[in-house]
Amino acid sequence: MSPTSTDTVKSNLGEAGAHLKNAAADAGSAIKNAAGVAGDELRAGRAAVKADLADSALAGIAALEEGGGAAREQVDALMDKGRDLIDSAADLIRERPIASFGVAFAAGWIIAKLARSGGAEK
Repeated sequence: MSPTSTDTVKSNLGEAGAHLKNAAADAGSAIKNAAGVAGDELRAGRAAVKADLADSALAGIAALEEGGGAAREQVDALMDKGRDLIDSAADLIRERPIASFGVAFAAGWIIAKLARSGGAEK
């Protein structure tokens, strides 16, 4: 007995069903594998971000520690310049005491004059 057209259709539909079932199983495996890989990548990415943030925090702390030293260096340099300026002024006063007294007197007189005229305007 030869197979009828109906038998052939049923056979082909059965084969198609089996292939669809295999395709669904393969798709499920692929999704499961993709989720696993994505989870692994997410964990690796999270670890990398944490490491970068930790490195950034350490670099920031190091910069703050060095900032204090840099500030001290700047203050020391300013203090040295101030001492040099005072020494220079003292040397000038020793070399020319009368001229220094005259300049100081004139500056005091001008400041007093400005202070009096500023008070009269009010």
